[in-house]
Amino acid sequence: MNGFLRLFFPHHLNGSNREKKLSFRRLISKGYRFLRKLVIFISTILFFVVFTAGVIGYLLYGPNSESTFHRQKVVVIKKGMNVNAISRLLQTKGVISHTGSFILAAKILGIANDLKAGRYDFKDIKNNITILRAIHAGKVSSIRVTLPEGLPAKKIVSILSKKLAVDSVKLMRYINDSAFVHSLQVPAPSLEGFLFPETYDFFWQQDEADILKKQVAYFFKIVNDSLQMKMKEEGLTLLQAVTLASLIQGEAMVEDEMPLISAVYHNRLQNKMLLQADPTLQYIISDGPRRLTNADKRIDSPYNTYRYPGLPPGPINNPGIAAIKAALYPANLPYLYFVATGDGTHAFSRTLQEHLRAKQQFDRLRRNYYRKLKLEKGNH
Repeated sequence: MNGFLRLFFPHHLNGSNREKKLSFRRLISKGYRFLRKLVIFISTILFFVVFTAGVIGYLLYGPNSESTFHRQKVVVIKKGMNVNAISRLLQTKGVISHTGSFILAAKILGIANDLKAGRYDFKDIKNNITILRAIHAGKVSSIRVTLPEGLPAKKIVSILSKKLAVDSVKLMRYINDSAFVHSLQVPAPSLEGFLFPETYDFFWQQDEADILKKQVAYFFKIVNDSLQMKMKEEGLTLLQAVTLASLIQGEAMVEDEMPLISAVYHNRLQNKMLLQADPTLQYIISDGPRRLTNADKRIDSPYNTYRYPGLPPGPINNPGIAAIKAALYPANLPYLYFVATGDGTHAFSRTLQEHLRAKQQFDRLRRNYYRKLKLEKGNH
């Protein structure tokens, strides 16, 4: 024992054995006190570490919604909104219950100043971290927009601006910008006719140029090399074919009639006759669509096919694939005229006399209809 003490505590072995023992005991006591303090200190640090980790974990992964919402909730975060405004918006929409924990979680993650604007869809989400990761990464939801066949560019722009909150003026500027149009390989003065009608997935406040590029790209995907070769065989340029298709689209209410309407236009072009296509007048009047008048037929515009021969300078709407194919594959029939019958279909005629008889019949039906309507209103 003395050898052990001399080895580690040589200065304590001087004096009497009693003093040596007391000195050793004091040293041991000090060691215990030091160890106890060290254990308490380490335990306190570990407690705070575990506690802090628990708090952070709860802030990030704990529930911040009183109940799981199974219905999709749409949240539109506008540009310039800070984390405080975003948290209030999420609370208002019922996505989160407490704004404070959301803001603190964003600051802990270091992304409070890097949350992306956009339209987000949230469903079955109860914790802050999932929401924050989505907004930080800009995982915006797509917006499905259906553009029907036969809409002119200005109506397409109206739909897009309302659905996507994009700039309608900027869209129209791109549509009529010849440099932009030619950069998309469109051989036309504008994108009218080349904004293919389809159901698209866009994004809220998506770049206006990208929206139009997507539509034009789809046009060329559908109007492929095979169809463009057929246009050349028919002696039509791409612009002429799409322009003719737009007239067919504008007239036809029933798809099955498109080849018949196409036949009328092809025959009139071959016979050097005016096309006299009513949709071209609807395109140039400012208050259409409405019932046309004789004054409308006298409007001086290159799009007025009652005054100017041949096809108009460009498409009057954005036709679908059925109308485009009808322009290339007209029915092999000698029709030169057609008139609406009132039920969405047309009566087709070979001669002017046949056409006038069909028109008189339709006019009679229309008069009877309005007379009956007037009587019904008078009885109420």
